[in-house]
Amino acid sequence: MGEGRDNVASLMGTRRLADAVRQAKIAAAQRSDVVVDIREADRARLEMLQEELQSLVDDLPPGDDFFDFTLSGGLQPRLWIDGTANVLMARDRRTYRLVRETRLGRLTLAESTEPRAIAAHVTDYVAARIVEREKAFALTDGLNARIGDGTEDLRRGDEPPLVAPRRDASSAEFVVALTWLMIGIVVGAGGLLALGAMRGFSLN
Repeated sequence: MGEGRDNVASLMGTRRLADAVRQAKIAAAQRSDVVVDIREADRARLEMLQEELQSLVDDLPPGDDFFDFTLSGGLQPRLWIDGTANVLMARDRRTYRLVRETRLGRLTLAESTEPRAIAAHVTDYVAARIVEREKAFALTDGLNARIGDGTEDLRRGDEPPLVAPRRDASSAEFVVALTWLMIGIVVGAGGLLALGAMRGFSLN
């Protein structure tokens, strides 16, 4: 009798465990479906933004591979603008977030629930990046070095360069000599007066 009860209890325990495993699998599948639904919803919203940015993509120079505008998959879909900036959906699944990945971490540049508004921020970002790239190119194109070597003259007209006037060395030496001469005359006259006064005092 005791062995039968133990076998029944063991079977019931095994059956309860199997039911629990089955329920866990069902819950995991449901969560997976929710994650898939959320991911698909995020991707659909980013596709709307991608369509909003199509005019910006068309305005870029042909063959410019500096910007991507590529929609990536994964657990969190992203619309990549370039190698560091991308747009993703916030936790509320309604807010677009323009971020930039830096060495110090993720930097949020703009947020908006409207695709058109975030598209405007992306346009401003792309314009700023183009200006930065042009400045960097200007520093490395060698033009500054050529100007410094005198091979290119960007001065207006044929006016000669301004040169500081040079002082005549002989005139400066003459002024110094004249000054010492005047000092010598004054000292000499003072010495003669003093000598005369002493002689007059001794005669008295």
